[in-house]
Amino acid sequence: MPVSRVFLTRFLQLVAERRFTEAERMLERSRKRVRKNEWNKGYFQALSGILLAQRSNDDRYLFLPGINPTDEDELKNYRRDFLEHTKNITHADYDRGFFSAWNDYMKVLSKLSHEKKKKKIEESRENQPQQTAKVRIKYQKTVQTKLT
Repeated sequence: MPVSRVFLTRFLQLVAERRFTEAERMLERSRKRVRKNEWNKGYFQALSGILLAQRSNDDRYLFLPGINPTDEDELKNYRRDFLEHTKNITHADYDRGFFSAWNDYMKVLSKLSHEKKKKKIEESRENQPQQTAKVRIKYQKTVQTKLT
């Protein structure tokens, strides 16, 4: 892995939240810190492409606008496809790095989607009036006796 999980998650969250300036700064800082090899070149090229495609709402980048970030099954399918390309030894290192970045992006989108759904469920529970269950307790008389 060329970069830390913390950086990657934060960068991709910023992109998903459309906070491009911060994401671009993080990307440039990390690009300077990693080793220069083909895998890292492909990885960072994919991250730059994700940033560019999200920033411009242009139809030329047909893949990203077609993704439904709330559909976890769709994201898992994309992730599975990218993971297959990442593990495929017939691909060059550059390509495997490129597909690895896309795999990581799908993973982060899936987690963000899951967190948003969880948050909505919690909010809806908080907004609903609490229903208190009426419990009827029947007391029984107990008597202590001494047997002689």
